[in-house]
Amino acid sequence: MVSLTATEIAKVTGECAPVLAGGWIQKVYQPTDRTLVLEIRTPGRTHRLLISCHPDATRIHITTAAFQNPPTPPPFCQFLRAHLQGARIDKIEQLHGDRIIQLALTAKEGPCNLVAELTGKTSNLLVLDEASLVRRDLNREKDLVGQLYVPPPHPQRERGAADQARFSQDLPESPFPLSAAIEIHYRTAEGVSNIETARNIRAGILRKSIKKLRRRIEAWHEDLAKAEKYTTYDRYGELIKANLGTMRKGQTDVAVVDYFDEELPTLTIPLDQAKTPQGNMDDYFRKHRKYLAAQRELRPRIEEGNRELETLKGELTAIEQGTWQPPERPSQIARTTIRQRESRGKGRQAERQGPFRRFTSSDGLAIFVGKNARENDELTFGLAKSDDLWLHARGTPGSHVVVRLGKGADPPIETIRDAATLALLYSDLKKSGKGDVIYTRRKWVKKAKGQAPGAVIVTQEKSLHVSLEKTRLDALKARSTHE
Repeated sequence: MVSLTATEIAKVTGECAPVLAGGWIQKVYQPTDRTLVLEIRTPGRTHRLLISCHPDATRIHITTAAFQNPPTPPPFCQFLRAHLQGARIDKIEQLHGDRIIQLALTAKEGPCNLVAELTGKTSNLLVLDEASLVRRDLNREKDLVGQLYVPPPHPQRERGAADQARFSQDLPESPFPLSAAIEIHYRTAEGVSNIETARNIRAGILRKSIKKLRRRIEAWHEDLAKAEKYTTYDRYGELIKANLGTMRKGQTDVAVVDYFDEELPTLTIPLDQAKTPQGNMDDYFRKHRKYLAAQRELRPRIEEGNRELETLKGELTAIEQGTWQPPERPSQIARTTIRQRESRGKGRQAERQGPFRRFTSSDGLAIFVGKNARENDELTFGLAKSDDLWLHARGTPGSHVVVRLGKGADPPIETIRDAATLALLYSDLKKSGKGDVIYTRRKWVKKAKGQAPGAVIVTQEKSLHVSLEKTRLDALKARSTHE
């Protein structure tokens, strides 16, 4: 993606400014850390002005797109809401023919300016007072606050290809054809970028899953090879059983006639001298049962693991060859067949995992939610690993929430917000619709001695204030795999 040039900024400002001047900023949103959306009310209509300071896509234009906003507005957005919401837009202009736009405003505190420096990697948004002193900026450069605003050096005007029209304005149905064309352009470019990002994320997940599955298959083979040693142990058990009357404790071996062989040879069977003859017999039978169980359980598991390994390798090959496409639902990107196999369970381990509520975060990570005190205890101290993320609504009864993380991995902020929303939803704070949620690594959660199941002691926790946002809840419920 390429940012707007000064020429393009001049044209789109010329399209927007006459309509927005005289309007009122009725709402301020910051959907991402580098994107601002101003909802502006003009006579008979509401418009939304997008200002992007993303280094590779700095731009300004009217937008019709819908954005998902964070449950808690970032500090810069909170400042704008406190000081600029309700302000009248007196003028929108480009400064010095550069990639800088200034919105002259009259707020409740008096005249002020919002300046958008759309200069690529150095882009910034600044709030100036009446005397052009910096009050706050998006980049949080503390040295700027209180200083007289000085625009960045004015570069030479872009020429050649930069002056050529990049955006088709053949959109007669739109009142803002250039803005519409710019929005389509960046939406398409961001879509391509998102697909590439999804491919990279998926490839990383697949490589880790393939490595993990290979180790698991190797371990199964090793277990099977160990069990193979016990193939004839039922025979040894039967022969000891037939000779119990002639044996005594303390023997290191026993010589018996092998009546399983037609030639009836003498067979020497090793014994554990610390065990009774009965104990040695039981030990041989037990190990033979272990061999039978390994044959019954490990061989199908190895076969299934090999099939899944081929599926994962095939998907990775498709990514490397450029033929892979992400699924329609983004949440499916991170759902590997490894997770599906683990969710189907492995005997008693599957029972231990329990029927916890299960969700997938917007980043594709598994989230588990306990349904009651017993499940909370089992989830935290049975299923969760030390590096997993653990969450709980602060100071109130509620569910334990665990986010499955790889060793040393940091949870993405959207995943934290998804999990915190679930912790709030399944707590006594649900009725109020908002509250604080604590989160930490599972290793910093300890059982409270002498207390009921689910009671814990938490250290090194952090806190996040969240609200029950319908859009986020709907998305989480749509990605629920167990309710």
